[in-house]
Amino acid sequence: MQQFLDVAPGIRLWTEQRGAADAPPLLLVMGAQATGVGWPDELVDALAEHHRVIRYDHRDTGRSTWSYDDRPYRIADLADDVIAVLDGLGIERAHLVGMSLGGMLAQMVLADHPDRWIGATLIGTMALSTTPYTAPDGTVVPVGELPGIAPEVLEMWARPVEDHGPEAEVARRLEHWRVLAGGQLPFDADHYAALERRVIAHTGHHRVGTAHGRADDSGMLRTAELARNEVPTLVIAAPAEPVFPPPHPQHLAQCIGGAHVVEIPGMGHALPPAVQGPLAEAILAHTGAGAGAGS
Repeated sequence: MQQFLDVAPGIRLWTEQRGAADAPPLLLVMGAQATGVGWPDELVDALAEHHRVIRYDHRDTGRSTWSYDDRPYRIADLADDVIAVLDGLGIERAHLVGMSLGGMLAQMVLADHPDRWIGATLIGTMALSTTPYTAPDGTVVPVGELPGIAPEVLEMWARPVEDHGPEAEVARRLEHWRVLAGGQLPFDADHYAALERRVIAHTGHHRVGTAHGRADDSGMLRTAELARNEVPTLVIAAPAEPVFPPPHPQHLAQCIGGAHVVEIPGMGHALPPAVQGPLAEAILAHTGAGAGAGS
């Protein structure tokens, strides 16, 4: 079921729900400039066997309002949208799954609205905390000395984007996914090409959004609040992750009270078919303890 929600003056978000209406809700929050369609249908359907799964388009993505150029907003407003989606759908409490920027938004709403969450899963993201990382050998590593984004990713992001039509744009995005996938698993070009064609069809155009990279990201740290967290939290570790490489997942789990880590072999900063089954199993194992705990 698809539905549009008015979450702020002049801002309307596209949402989709799958699964039984009376199943425990599970909200999926995608990364920067990524639509809700970026959550693969196969993964969504696997989760929907046990949950009322909600995915949505951020502002300036997909079918939601594209407003940044006329009315700039903050990353914090995207976090407010997470709560607004729950409110708009009449959901009191839900499980939460966030990837990349979505994982940062998830941390913000975990810290600011802990009463709204049954549990949380964080994928491909970094800690919104100044707490240093303690390595297995006891070495203490300041946050600023943790590994950064892989050079090949930065190089890709620095390239100017030119419009040569939708098929050329699909090809450009395919190469982007090749870098993000991390190289440990065979690259499934057909999967990513089909994904991007679905995204373009869903959005209605192939223009590249840049709003989230330009938005004010001040005030995102939640060091003390995350340390006090009591919401059961799963951190997914991806060994081939090129954006937030290990030990970022382990650091994230150290920063969030009660968090634990599960590794998905071969995973990078992407959701190809090879990782969808293990990822669904990990998420469902985590939500099992809270299933039926509220809606």
